[in-house]
Amino acid sequence: MSAAREKKRARKMRNQPASVTLPAEPGSFPGGGGGSGRACSAPGDVRSEQQYQQQRFLHQSVGPPYRKDQNRGDSRGRGRGGWQGEHQSSSEEMPRYITVSTFAQARAAEIKAMLKAVAQKSSNSLVFQTLPRHVRRRAMSHNIKRLPRRLQEVARKEAEKAVHQKKEQSKTKCRKARRRHVNLVAEFNCRQRKNIWLETHIWHAKRFHMVKKWGYCLGNSPTEKCYRACYRAMTNHCLLQDLSYYCCLELTGKENELLKQLARICSVDAGLTFGAANCLSGRFQGSLNLYRADHYPEEMLGPVTFIWKPKHGSENRQLWIWMHPALKQDILNELKAIFQCSEPQEVCIPEPITTLNQEEKQMDVVQRLGKKRKKEDKEGDKAVPVKKIIGDGTRDPLQSYSWVSQTTGIVISDRTMEILRYRLIGPLSHSVLTETLKAASIQTEMVDSESKLNNWWVENCKDSEKVSLHHRQTAIFELLEGISSPSAMPPGTILGLTVGDPRVNLPKKKTKAMPDPEKYQDNDKVRQLYLEGVPVECAHSFIWDQDICKNVTENKISEQELNKMRAQLLVPGSQLDLGPCESKIPILLVQQPGKMAGEDRPGWGSGWDIYLPKGWGMAFWIPFIYRGVRVGGLQEASKHSEYQRTPHTPDDFPDCPAGMQFAQELESSLLDKFKRRPPAKRANYIKLGTLSPFICPWGQLVKSWEGRMKASEEFVCPSSPHAEHCATEGHGFCDPKAEAEKEASPENGEVEETMEISSEDAMKTEGDPGTQDFGERGETMRSDFIVLRSEKLLMQLSAWCYPTCGKDRRPRLVSRLGGKEMTEEVLLPILMSYPRALVWVNLSLLRKGNPELHAMICIPTEDDLVHLSKDRLFCGPQEPKHRDVFKHKVQKLKEIKRKKKEEYNVKAQESNPPSVPEKETTEECKDLILGLWSGTLPDVISHCSRTLLGYVTRGDFSLATGCGEALGFVSLTGLLYMLHSQPADKKGIVLLRTPASLQYRFARLSIEV
Repeated sequence: MSAAREKKRARKMRNQPASVTLPAEPGSFPGGGGGSGRACSAPGDVRSEQQYQQQRFLHQSVGPPYRKDQNRGDSRGRGRGGWQGEHQSSSEEMPRYITVSTFAQARAAEIKAMLKAVAQKSSNSLVFQTLPRHVRRRAMSHNIKRLPRRLQEVARKEAEKAVHQKKEQSKTKCRKARRRHVNLVAEFNCRQRKNIWLETHIWHAKRFHMVKKWGYCLGNSPTEKCYRACYRAMTNHCLLQDLSYYCCLELTGKENELLKQLARICSVDAGLTFGAANCLSGRFQGSLNLYRADHYPEEMLGPVTFIWKPKHGSENRQLWIWMHPALKQDILNELKAIFQCSEPQEVCIPEPITTLNQEEKQMDVVQRLGKKRKKEDKEGDKAVPVKKIIGDGTRDPLQSYSWVSQTTGIVISDRTMEILRYRLIGPLSHSVLTETLKAASIQTEMVDSESKLNNWWVENCKDSEKVSLHHRQTAIFELLEGISSPSAMPPGTILGLTVGDPRVNLPKKKTKAMPDPEKYQDNDKVRQLYLEGVPVECAHSFIWDQDICKNVTENKISEQELNKMRAQLLVPGSQLDLGPCESKIPILLVQQPGKMAGEDRPGWGSGWDIYLPKGWGMAFWIPFIYRGVRVGGLQEASKHSEYQRTPHTPDDFPDCPAGMQFAQELESSLLDKFKRRPPAKRANYIKLGTLSPFICPWGQLVKSWEGRMKASEEFVCPSSPHAEHCATEGHGFCDPKAEAEKEASPENGEVEETMEISSEDAMKTEGDPGTQDFGERGETMRSDFIVLRSEKLLMQLSAWCYPTCGKDRRPRLVSRLGGKEMTEEVLLPILMSYPRALVWVNLSLLRKGNPELHAMICIPTEDDLVHLSKDRLFCGPQEPKHRDVFKHKVQKLKEIKRKKKEEYNVKAQESNPPSVPEKETTEECKDLILGLWSGTLPDVISHCSRTLLGYVTRGDFSLATGCGEALGFVSLTGLLYMLHSQPADKKGIVLLRTPASLQYRFARLSIEV
């Protein structure tokens, strides 16, 4: 028998019963007492026989094949499972007598072992799989009667086992079952427990790239190519956005108490406050920046918008504060601190939201098999149908979302996702509004005494004053059709209105809403609306009342009922008239002014915000879509603010906690993306002179400029070798003539030497205690720098940025801004008051070029400006290549790793694990990455040949201006230094350089206020 067959036989015989020998006295067998024979075991001793059999089989299977071939002749007369011993002579004589009882016991044990072996399977195959292939049939696997009769009983026992039974198919297996409404709702409710879904989530998920941000699932950008189409919609027609993820905090209390405490977290120096007269009356929406209490201009919290409810004869006022979800927690904590709201109000469980236990029971009912879909619970009553989550699905029903102050009586309520918010952007957004929405009809009688539908509207229609107010609001709303653009209205105008169900007047086909030329009449009413805006009483809306909003949400007519009514129409496709059964929805319209700063494109991006009660999201969304609007996501919102040249939340707020967190997350994502590329395909940022390509070191930037200012006397630049000469000439700031002459021409060899020396000096600081990892540089950004937001000072800086002579001068704008001359008497108070300040600037490239994220804004030298004036096509200078001072360290680390790996392989073969100190040395040099600066950064402003002024936070080719545009921050001290040293006809000219390039590009810097 070959080795393979012997192994196969040993594997088969592994579970077979061992032979049992007859009990006999010693010497009964010939040669029984010899060494070659096997000793007889005790009566009934099966264990010793089994051990002997195992040793015999092991002896047969172990060893090379040639030894087994030699032993074949010895075992020729041996039976496979017989009673014979090692030699044939041992079985020649039979025993003279046997003991019956002992013999029967031994046979019983042997039969028992045999039956157990027969019942026990030695393989995982089924019964029908043991048959020969020509006997097998496909039906045998599921039909036992197809098997031979001798095997049917065994197969029946196999089928009864749980392993071979068919798995129960759940209801969600088949698509038809998954698409049933009850199953879809239950599944969607379960998926909303972690991240909040907007009411338009399903619509967006089919058409947008979805992202999870700030605890929401939001649409980032459309899946179709529509980048330019979205810009054309914002410019010529209408773009729709769902801003329901914005958070709303409602403050209720006495007006004096509210204004007294809210004045601590804002400042008049930065613009309007909560106490502005126009906003306090409720006619206009206001916007401002919030700070920690009594900490202006430091410790900013973020930008917000606010709306006051119009006065209605009561001392208590209501205030809505709308903010980005990234800012909500910081602002909420600060409001609770200043109003001393520590005790939560009584818990109120919203009815539409089902609890987790109820949902699990409902899911069990849905997934139960063998019954109809109309199921009953244990008590016999019909089970409650699964309710769709309306609002915030992550809220705990047992947790309070309202806080009350025991001292002042002010109540803070979190109304996030209780009020929906849509934004229409574009010049024809008012045409979309007037076509989609129709004012509600007056109703004085209830449809049914038991029904709660529109009962609040019937009660209000019985009051003649409220009916008159509704007619006035309707008349103003209809006047919007005669307005050319929303920007013609006063900024932040508020109009309250009650409208009918927009699903009723849905068009048959998707059409594009266009203005009616006949209604463009320059009559007195439209002119009065332009100048005065909406009256105070017309800004009132029933959406402020939570009970009314709850009633409107709960008594909404479902889509199924509407479709049934449409099916019963005599003329298919005609408009559905619900009469008194039509729902009445209170809404609030708020005008968005668009671009207000600067001279070019005034009013671009203006539109309307629509505030709705929750539950009516899709009822308004689909009618807007049918009026030809284009839908945008987060990417389009970012581009909208970029073309308006306004900061985007939270990207462009580096001095607030949300902005710092965003910068750190962006750095980690860009660094991971950089590491995923092969080393040969990465940009070497050290050679390019880019110290921080993935994050802007604002703190180090302002500290460097502050140190340069303090080290110089009378604002003399300390780094210049001719500081004394500049001071004697009486310049306010020192012109870097020496640096310019040394660094202007790349052909000069001194530049390379300067770059190497600066890198060598920075290398010496590696051993200092201040050295930190690349990923930990975010902590250095948390220094106390601020962003300048003083309107008066920004207007002064804006005037100084424009040329005072030459072809590009703008005398009218400068005179309107009230510019003063740049003297030391004017500059000194600014520098002393704001030593570490950043300024928001706009940059427009003069020639070709496309600015990118984290591009460097630098100060041009005198030779650069002279070259530009001589050659108008001069693109800009080039940065000389730097020497990579970390390259030899990275190579050395790579060599160490290679040797460690070889040693590890050798020691692994010798079964000796590597020592611990070797691992520690490897972890010490882990932060070294080829192409990135390791450790603390050197002086950022003087590291390159051009002095660093700031960084770009957003940049791209602008479709609005037809050239590259960028937005970013610069140091206030550096800006004043540059403007003071530049000639009159070159004011505001800077250089831009992207992180992965050596080419500088000329750009014009401006500050729009």
